[in-house]
Amino acid sequence: MPAVPSTTLTPSGLLVIGYGNTLRGDDGVGPRLVAELEARRLPGVSTLACALLTPELADSVSRIRTVIFADAAVDAPREVRLRRLAPADSSQIMAHAANPGTILALARDLYHHTPEAWWLTIPAEDLGFSEQLSATARTGLDQALSLVIELASSNGTLQTGAA
Repeated sequence: MPAVPSTTLTPSGLLVIGYGNTLRGDDGVGPRLVAELEARRLPGVSTLACALLTPELADSVSRIRTVIFADAAVDAPREVRLRRLAPADSSQIMAHAANPGTILALARDLYHHTPEAWWLTIPAEDLGFSEQLSATARTGLDQALSLVIELASSNGTLQTGAA
């Protein structure tokens, strides 16, 4: 697909990309967040669930005003965290999956638009073979859901101190 000049883009809305393996317990909390959001049909909110972040996501990311990448966090504090993201310096991918910064760099390099971007991490403790969330991940999921609903009601614009 050819690159789209930034002058022709009018990005709008909020995109939530929840990623992780739904068959590995808490690792599936990102896709579970997306399922909860889809059930609520919030105006102006689009969702995507995937196991891994792949280069194809750059197209969808380039068409939006604000994107949230939601993922499980094992080695992080036991709290939901929301952090601003910037594009990686390079859009080159050296493996089968990318990270949020690389997806943003691809959107910038291929489609000439980088949305406001946030990384929403949800505490996880059990990554064993299961489709169930631990109590920790379930509590984090509920907090993350409330945060995204609040964001959606503010037209997708976060204030700097929202983390």
